[in-house]
Amino acid sequence: MTVRNTRTPGGGSGRPGKVERAMRAAPVSTFPQVAGDAGSLARRERLALTLAREFYAGRRRRARYLSADLFGEPTWDILLDLYVAARENRRVPTTSACIGAHVPPTTALRWLRILEMRAMVEREEDGRDGRRTFVKLTERGHTVMEAFLGTMADTLLSALNDADECTTLNEAAQ
Repeated sequence: MTVRNTRTPGGGSGRPGKVERAMRAAPVSTFPQVAGDAGSLARRERLALTLAREFYAGRRRRARYLSADLFGEPTWDILLDLYVAARENRRVPTTSACIGAHVPPTTALRWLRILEMRAMVEREEDGRDGRRTFVKLTERGHTVMEAFLGTMADTLLSALNDADECTTLNEAAQ
């Protein structure tokens, strides 16, 4: 009796799984470089870091008002966590990244693998403890997060400046 292997060489069933489908859906885009003086760029970076912290914390606070099962973005939580850690010069163990994603470890590991395949994150060995690995944003991942958060910071700063101008005009009109 001959037994045929119906699995693909990589161990899959031959049907695309979640990782493969996610890879097919990966957008390809470039991210603009921001011009400006050193002071405005530093302010933008500080605000981007503040926004990343607030987005992450806000997602946890939201659970006080709305059921957490209504929302699920483990990749966003992972990216925010790794961005903040990079800006604070902290290393993030893979297990901590999984915990920070607020999903089961297998789900978080699957999304980490997708992010790795998209060159957004990379793992590195501990060096002292062979059982532990760290995960961090790649240069591309950091650039993507800086671009997104920086755009949000620019929009927020513009809105605040517009609000200040309106207040000044209202005070002058009185």
